[in-house]
Amino acid sequence: MRGNAPLFLWIKKVKAMSAEHIDDITIAYEEDGTLLIEELGKKILSKGLNTTILFRYREWDSNAQAYGPEKYSIRRYKKTAGIFRQQNKFNISSAKQARLIIEALSDWVAESGEGD
Repeated sequence: MRGNAPLFLWIKKVKAMSAEHIDDITIAYEEDGTLLIEELGKKILSKGLNTTILFRYREWDSNAQAYGPEKYSIRRYKKTAGIFRQQNKFNISSAKQARLIIEALSDWVAESGEGD
């Protein structure tokens, strides 16, 4: 499961992907004093034992010594033994891809005639 990563890095990453409370769930990730994933926003889409969260973030580019473009991620968490653990994720890698998803969903919702 952890591949060739050292055990201490794997444990640190697993802890970063779990939380006891929904509000504590984050994708921000720091390593060696550098914030590698900067969380810019979070929208909770569903709550309960299975929770879905949409994140807005950007990643540190060590070559450019700056953060890259904004990205988005939809992540699903399952609460087991009092801890939320990440189960699945879908990363939206560009604003263009985000706009295409928004457009498709908007069209489908309009076609269905359903409201909230």
